This record gives sequence, C-alpha cells and structure tokens, in this order.
Amino acid sequence: MRIAKPLHLVAGLAALGIVLTACSAPNSGTATTTTNTAAATASGSTTPTIPDKPSAPVSLHILDVAGNQKLTGPMVDAFVKAHPDIISSVSWESAGAPDLVGTIKPQVDSGNLSVDLVMTGTDGLSAGIEQNLWVPIVTDYGSRISNMANYLDPAAKMEALANGFGVVTTYYPSGPLLQYDPNVVKNVPTTPEELLAWAKANPGKFGYARPANSGSGRTFLMGLPYMLGDKDPSDPVNGWAKTWAYLKDLGQYINNYPTGTGALIAQVADGTVAMVPTTTGWDINPRALGQEPATIEASAFSNFTWVTDAHYAVVPKGQSADKMAAILDLLQYILTPDVNAMAYDSGYFYPGPAVKGATLDKAPQASQDVIKKFGRDWYDALIAKEPKAVPLTPANMVKAFDMWDREVGTGKYTAK
Repeated sequence: MRIAKPLHLVAGLAALGIVLTACSAPNSGTATTTTNTAAATASGSTTPTIPDKPSAPVSLHILDVAGNQKLTGPMVDAFVKAHPDIISSVSWESAGAPDLVGTIKPQVDSGNLSVDLVMTGTDGLSAGIEQNLWVPIVTDYGSRISNMANYLDPAAKMEALANGFGVVTTYYPSGPLLQYDPNVVKNVPTTPEELLAWAKANPGKFGYARPANSGSGRTFLMGLPYMLGDKDPSDPVNGWAKTWAYLKDLGQYINNYPTGTGALIAQVADGTVAMVPTTTGWDINPRALGQEPATIEASAFSNFTWVTDAHYAVVPKGQSADKMAAILDLLQYILTPDVNAMAYDSGYFYPGPAVKGATLDKAPQASQDVIKKFGRDWYDALIAKEPKAVPLTPANMVKAFDMWDREVGTGKYTAK
C-alpha cells in the first residue's frame, strides 16, 4: 500500500496521528528517564562522527507506538546479553501513535532526550518526518547497517517509504483475507461480489471494524480497489468509484462497525458475526492467545493483492554519539537472519522477518510450535504467489478514512 517517495508520507500526518490508534501497543513496562547530551548537530545537515562503539556501556529507553516490542523485544534482550560492553540495560515505554509527536518534539526542541529510540509504523514515522524530529539515520549512517542490503523485496519497498529516516525491522504482507466460522459459513466467498451476496443473505453476520481504528479494517479498505478493478488504487478520491459504491451496498447488511480490531475479534468469538476481513497476523494470533475459538477458519479471495505493512526504528534528533553508536550496532544485529527470525513471535505479524534467510526453523521453538498449530499451511505459497502493494500514502489514507466515515460508516460507529 505504500511506495516511492517518503515525503508522500508527510502530508496530512497530523490528521493521521489523530485517527490511527489500532496498532498501539499494550502497556509493557514502566518508563525510566535518562538524559542525553545533544550530539554535535541536531539539524541533520552535518553528520557527527560516531565511534565504532560507545566509550562506555549505555542504557537505552525505547518508545513503542506500534506494538513492536512483542516482535523485537527478545532481539533487544539478546543483544544486551551478548554485548553488555555496548548496552548495559534497556527500558520500554508504550504509547499510541497519536501521542508520539507530543512526546518527542519537546525533547528534541530542548535538546534533552529521555527517549533514545522509537519503534513505530508508517504513521509515527511520517509524523516525525513532518515535524523534523528524526535523525536521517540511513542517509547518514546506512553503511553501519549493512544488513539492510538483505531485505526481502517487499520490505525494501517499505524501507523506501522512510526516505532515509527509519530502518525497517519487521515486515508482513498483511491481507486482506477472510476469517469465518465454518459452522455458519458453508459456501465461503471467493470474490467481493460473492461476499456482498452472502452478506445480503445473512444480514448482520458479516462485519469489519472502522478502518481508521483497525489494521484489518484499513487493509480490507485498501485491498478492495485492486479486487474491484478500480481506476487508481492509490487515489481514494478520484480512483475508487467502484470501491465506494461497493462499500455502501455492503453497509446495508452490517449492523455496526466496531472501533478497533480487538472489538471485532470479540464479536467473532461470541458469534455476533460469522465472517470478517482479516490479515495473516489477526488470523493466527487471536486463536493462539485463546481470544477466538481455534476452529475459526480463514480463506483468501481468488484474485487479490497483498497490502503490505512494516515497523520502523527511528532516532530522535539530538542523540549522543555514544548512544547512536550503540543503536547502530543494535539495528545491525536485529537484521541478522538468525536474530530477525524471532519476529515470528506468536504469529502477530506473520511471517514477521524483514530479511532473507530468517526462516521459521531459525525462530524460537515456541514460535515454531505456535505457527505449526495455528498457522495455515497455504499461507507461504499464497504470500509468494500473489502481488504486493505498499499502502496508501498517509495523506491519501487520511482522505480515505474521512470519506469512509462520512459516506459509509456514518451513524454506525463511535469515533475514538
């Protein structure tokens, strides 16, 4: 769903920050505060000299606004254990993407950082670019993260969106797929038209969450233009005539739109709805965690395009040379195949790794067991076979959310 010039990401980010909340991480730790001395430059125009390793072990405080700690937390822990001479300790803090700029900007403006590293999605990445908050880490220090040359092709396309300001740590093809209760859905739709017919025959039993608040909801929204043959899948205003008409028709048979994917999952679990759009991660992880019955099934449309997604590491401007040295070493380590394979986690971002060679057999045994039990044996072939597209630019995503709220979901969701 996203391509090319990173600064496509920039416009409209403030608005995007307001609406994107679904990927916020759960509270995962108590924040601690460390203070850094501003580096030689905070403007990005002059590249400060960064040593090969810090003069003494440093402590890092990481802000996670994407739920990324589930994926990279074990990688960070492994690095600290293996390299105590570089990083002595790490603390994590979680927040929602809409809170990111308000947290980081005062620190950057004052040259007094308490957050050393941010794990974010495209929303926080772009919001920070717009506010000139991030070190151009790849532009200035890309040679220190040589493992980026080993990105999977779709992950490399997501990396291009960052315009040198962020490093992709994890990637997944996302969706859209369908998830359903096989006790209710006997003839699984394979096209949007068949899905519409099923919803008409079973009013109230198909549902999806408000796209502005849901990863699976927005993936369904952004995937439809490809399946319906719209004029321009990258332009929700002038290129989605078929998609908007389709969603209005479909909406006649939907009772309400939950505010968040978690609420939708709860409706699947209690039988309120029998079929929903999903992603690989939202299919595997809730069943692995017992949030949905393990008997829930998934299927793919017969002709669709994956709308990809990724998480990024970004560094606030004003970082000290010692901490930047440690962060560069850490990111190089995270992008090592044996380490990046930890991103399989419990299927949360399936597959999860961003680099070639990070195969499932390299993942922790617990991850292998989860994927074996709750994964789908047809996922990997489908990921390899079907085309992939980057998501909408943030500016166009804001427009799409606004149009959906006004023209499709109005009266059937609660803004959050």
